[in-house]
Amino acid sequence: MMIEILYQDADILVCIKPAGIAVEGAKPDLCSLLAEQTGAPVYTVHRLDAPVGGVMVFARTQTAAAALCRDVAERSIQKEYLAAVSGTPEPAEGELRDWLYHDPRANKTFVVKKQRKGVKEAVLDYRTLGCAETGGETVTLVRIRLHTGRTHQIRAQFAGHRHPLCGDGRYGSRLKGPVALFSASLAFTHPVSGEEMHFDALPQAEGFWSLFNDQNNL
Repeated sequence: MMIEILYQDADILVCIKPAGIAVEGAKPDLCSLLAEQTGAPVYTVHRLDAPVGGVMVFARTQTAAAALCRDVAERSIQKEYLAAVSGTPEPAEGELRDWLYHDPRANKTFVVKKQRKGVKEAVLDYRTLGCAETGGETVTLVRIRLHTGRTHQIRAQFAGHRHPLCGDGRYGSRLKGPVALFSASLAFTHPVSGEEMHFDALPQAEGFWSLFNDQNNL
């Protein structure tokens, strides 16, 4: 499997993660594929769930990895996603702010009503881009900006607000298919040069994404 590389230099590598493979862990994972393709190891500084594809940045040195990990912890890396969700979120543009609890044994995240041990606040902004019909359901394309990076955050928050991501049976979707979530934009400061970096991508017009291709929303 050849990974699409958007940019690389001595310090970082930016690529398109294919949906359906892990970043690390079960081989072949993305890190091992990139190492084989480029002939050098890469270091993970952030993650995408295995079912999710899209733009990711990796470090190529430990110094760059430390700097990028610090930026992730300080939330200075800007991440935007595209998702196809069941139903029509109201209002059409707004903020979701929830308390989330991740159960590591079930590997599932839940929206809860109040803060307690193990619960963390999750915040995102969204805006709707278009609607379509499939399987007897209305499906809405949304663009999302993350302000926190909780495990399964987007999947859990939209499910908690009764708009599960299409294809995400783990979080309540009745529609069958690949999970309709894609990392569409990544902006960060280069860990060595200090240059402002910005990368965008779109999912291939297949599966749930094809519902919006004809509307010129993708």
